[in-house]
Amino acid sequence: MFLGLRSDIRPAPDLDEAREWYTAALGVEPYFVNEAYVGFDLGGFELGLFRFGDPAAGPLPYWGVGDLDAALASLLESGATQVEEIHDVGGGIRMAAVQDPAGQHLGLIENPVFELKPVASEGPGR
Repeated sequence: MFLGLRSDIRPAPDLDEAREWYTAALGVEPYFVNEAYVGFDLGGFELGLFRFGDPAAGPLPYWGVGDLDAALASLLESGATQVEEIHDVGGGIRMAAVQDPAGQHLGLIENPVFELKPVASEGPGR
């Protein structure tokens, strides 16, 4: 069911400040920017900054799935509680999130164009 980690979405109430910091820290420019979201492509993985995320909840990892509806149904049948409805974010990409029985959030993302590629940054950890 799970295809691997795809995205790490981080709350960023001050989106401009967060964008500036992550751009400098990662050594790459974001590939996507709008008033609510900034996305960095790091080796085919998404590091996202979300203006409306809850800092108290922390970052939310999104795991890739081939069939979001089936994966979500399976997790709910296993005792998870839905915390984020399925929503389309454009380009055929759909997301949802659940809370596991221990209270941890788990994001799911169905992305038909996902592709792993090498990181082009000389930033920390490379």
